[in-house]
Amino acid sequence: MQDTRHAVLDALADGPVSGPDIADRLDVSRAAVWKHVEALRDAGFEIASTDAGYELAAVPDFGGEAVEFGLEAPFEVEYHDAVPSTNDRARELAAEGREDVVVLADEQPGGRGRLNRAWSSPSGGIWLSILCRPTVPPADAPAFTLAAAVATTRAAREAGVDAVIKWPNDVLVPTGTGASQTESDDVLVPDEEGDTRKLAGILTEMEGEADRVSWLIVGIGVNANVDVADLVEGATSLRAETGDVDRRAFTQRLLEEFHDLRTDLERVVPAWREHADTLGRRVRVETPGGEVVGEAVDVEFPGTLVVETDEGPVRVTTGDCEHLRPV
Repeated sequence: MQDTRHAVLDALADGPVSGPDIADRLDVSRAAVWKHVEALRDAGFEIASTDAGYELAAVPDFGGEAVEFGLEAPFEVEYHDAVPSTNDRARELAAEGREDVVVLADEQPGGRGRLNRAWSSPSGGIWLSILCRPTVPPADAPAFTLAAAVATTRAAREAGVDAVIKWPNDVLVPTGTGASQTESDDVLVPDEEGDTRKLAGILTEMEGEADRVSWLIVGIGVNANVDVADLVEGATSLRAETGDVDRRAFTQRLLEEFHDLRTDLERVVPAWREHADTLGRRVRVETPGGEVVGEAVDVEFPGTLVVETDEGPVRVTTGDCEHLRPV
């Protein structure tokens, strides 16, 4: 949203105010004020014209201007009713030199998850990508992925969903049937289907040099106000868990939490541990160097999983993690 339009909206939020008063306050013409008011109305804001002046009556349920209004984080929001991939669009903006932009969509026909897995992104979800340019070395980039998982989990918990995190960044909802954690020398197999359902996924992309990140994109997909029948198998949604939520408020909380964590990366891992479902579990991690099986005992900065195996501790920086149960 343009800075002047932001200022006009802030003035309207303070109560009835006349067009001339806004024009004087912002040092713009009355015609410019009228144009901005009409543009806000076109974006879904209900602005009443009274004898006392303009008055903000209602904010749209969703959209770029709606999310920016009252957002306590320095992001510009570019909204699309539908876009093939918010990450792809964010890469285009990165090539233009942009930063601190959130690409937000109601629907994402070309959505994808980690390892190019299918990711259903129907209308009613929260599909977004955050483009930023952190002044950190590439080795620290995984911390932003963990920060996004924490931010999403905190927003879900505020919405009434008991969300947890599977390493590194899957946001899950336990079903209450939890798998046994009893030690056994028998064969280990994945947790029974139904122990957890996936609520949100995160996909991070980065471009940089040896000593610095050029740009970083964190794509976050939250199954919000969508039916489970429209999602991939094993997924759940906010609608299924707690009923429809205010997507505008949820998105704002997610972005605010992410911004708060990205400004102090040392806080990310402790915050991640608070919501971790992986720590203390038997896991199998498929890594580029082979399979690692053991107990997940810790996560170290910037996101390294420590697995205690029969041969001793193994540190895993990347891989596909699977929770196990003894048979």
